[in-house]
Amino acid sequence: MPLEPETLGKTLSERLTLHSTLCRREARAFQQAIRSGDDVVVACTQEKRLFSELAQETPDATSPIRFVNIRETGGWSRDASRAMPKIAALLAAARLPEPEPVATVSYASRGRVLVVGPLDAAESVAACLSETMEITIFSRGPGSTMDVGSRSGNDGGGGAQERRWPVLAGRIDALTGWLGAFKLAWTRDNPIDLDLCTRCNACVVACPEQAIGLDYQIDMGRCRSHRDCERACTAAGAIDFQRAPATFDDAYDLVLDLGDAPLIEWHAPPQGYFHLPGGMADARATRTLLRLGDLVGEFEKPKFFDYRQKLCAHSRNEVVGCRACIDVCSAHAVTGDAPRQRIVVNPNLCVGCGACTTVCPTGALAYTYPRAPDQGRRLRTLLATYAQAGGRDGTLLLHSQEGGQALVERLGREAQLGRAQGVPAHVLPIGLWHAASTGIDLWLSAVAFGASQVVVLSTGEEAPQYLSALRQQMDIAQTVLRGLGYGGTHFRLIEAATTDALDGALAGLRDTRQQVPAVAARFAVGADKRTTLELALDHLVEAAPALKAGTAGAPAIALPAGAPFGSIDVDKNACTLCLACVSACPASALQDNPNAPQLRFIEKNCVQCGLCATTCPEDAISLVPRLNVSPERKQPVLLNEARPWSCIRCAKPFGTQKAIEAMLGKLAGHAMFQGEALERLKMCSDCRVIDLYSATNEVKIDLQ
Repeated sequence: MPLEPETLGKTLSERLTLHSTLCRREARAFQQAIRSGDDVVVACTQEKRLFSELAQETPDATSPIRFVNIRETGGWSRDASRAMPKIAALLAAARLPEPEPVATVSYASRGRVLVVGPLDAAESVAACLSETMEITIFSRGPGSTMDVGSRSGNDGGGGAQERRWPVLAGRIDALTGWLGAFKLAWTRDNPIDLDLCTRCNACVVACPEQAIGLDYQIDMGRCRSHRDCERACTAAGAIDFQRAPATFDDAYDLVLDLGDAPLIEWHAPPQGYFHLPGGMADARATRTLLRLGDLVGEFEKPKFFDYRQKLCAHSRNEVVGCRACIDVCSAHAVTGDAPRQRIVVNPNLCVGCGACTTVCPTGALAYTYPRAPDQGRRLRTLLATYAQAGGRDGTLLLHSQEGGQALVERLGREAQLGRAQGVPAHVLPIGLWHAASTGIDLWLSAVAFGASQVVVLSTGEEAPQYLSALRQQMDIAQTVLRGLGYGGTHFRLIEAATTDALDGALAGLRDTRQQVPAVAARFAVGADKRTTLELALDHLVEAAPALKAGTAGAPAIALPAGAPFGSIDVDKNACTLCLACVSACPASALQDNPNAPQLRFIEKNCVQCGLCATTCPEDAISLVPRLNVSPERKQPVLLNEARPWSCIRCAKPFGTQKAIEAMLGKLAGHAMFQGEALERLKMCSDCRVIDLYSATNEVKIDLQ
């Protein structure tokens, strides 16, 4: 792997010494460095464990240690000789301070395991877990070897005669929860009570229809009510055809589901739930049982999100607007709470994909692992260092820290062996907790910082709705750049599950050229998504090739549906200026005028949530997704106004002429609004009360 210490040191403003065997013969140099107290960056991840152990054994070692992979990500590639700018950028990013700690979510598991499935398979699994876990079996049939045509099945299938674990059976109504807090709602609806059953098999032998299998439950579809089994079970009293179904709610810490169809069919099931349809015959059995064994005790995970209800566009007055986060979540962690004008995110179910924050138009949901400012600092450092070192056309490759990183590293090893081209010199890999955790605020900021392209790698581990969301967000961002005159394709989603597919896709990036701003932006990414978007757009608009003559009178850029920018159209003939839309708008894009009946609009604030259109009683509002690049988008504009209605008694204006006339037209035929009652509708609230109490022809009821 070619390295140029002088070139790298000059870019990083420090003196660098090249070490080739730092973890072996030159280990003393590492020990000396970590005694300095300064931050130490080790450009090797292969021996991370060895370096960590060496640090623990080194007296007076006080330096924080960080690791970065420059070998598979750049040094081992066909154009490694041109990778110095990228290596300098990766080293610079590794020197950044660690992000601030985030809040955590706690789990507690005592090892109470519910095993659901055929009785023989469940007992086989239970035998492997019983020494360290508390097992309960929910039987769903005798077993896979049971002869369908002969439920007596003494020649195979079913449970053992020795009952070593509690066995339940019946109908599962619901399974909810997460690690340490699963709830099973079930109904015992079979005549045989397994708590009383002694497994003597007398009922199996006595049943003339062979409707009882070795799961000791009666197949009611085959039973002809001879009651021979009930008479055979007189001693134990386990069979009672008159017993009413009973419902139960049980608690468990872990669930192992052996059924063919999963009880929880989610792309991201709750932590602590495992689906193993083949039982011990499944190739994943050993690994799954080991993972179950590790999930006893107390655990923590990051709380991946922050939620600010005041920014949320989900609902107003129980009218639902934006559902983007609810629809995209594959872990079913996000639910709507329209009566309280909010969403609810269950931190125990959240797996940290971040897709909800990516599609959130307002920034009410923000990703925290890491937070946007930390991520933005990382992107800006990478791109600035890359450019300073002479790099050109820098491309960011965003990938997950698990499947994506493993695939990138495999590609590097294949390139070192001459079997692949490897990661190109202009492609800067960036590991994320999940590939879907970034969106247009960071992508457009990256282009403003000088990135030629932003590429997101999908390895097949992502939920389908995540890929759809990423494509939609990329379409919006690309439409913005195309409308501003930046040529090329700046955003790409690469779907690759093999090194060959990834190698081919990355090789195709070598020949692409994109237009970017001539001068890189210097703004800092903030915690507020809309503020960051405005900063990025301001920089991109200022340098836009299509607007070099100035933005005055520049046409608005039409955007795809679902874009977080836009305007609204108001049908002035239908609008009565009731201003229900103003109270429904969560972003203060729609405003009234306290001095006149007017409806005003600030386009910069609009998030296209649709609450105004849904709330409008006259259906007078429609959404117009677009980006207005003129300065007027930040100023209030008048959408509609009307003549005020003056009180017929005191002449004080209290509504619009159109609204009052519409109300009079609708109520004129009502029995309650005839004569003077109809006239009072033309009065302000004060005069209406005065007129009501001063009327001489009204019937008054004295309650005293």
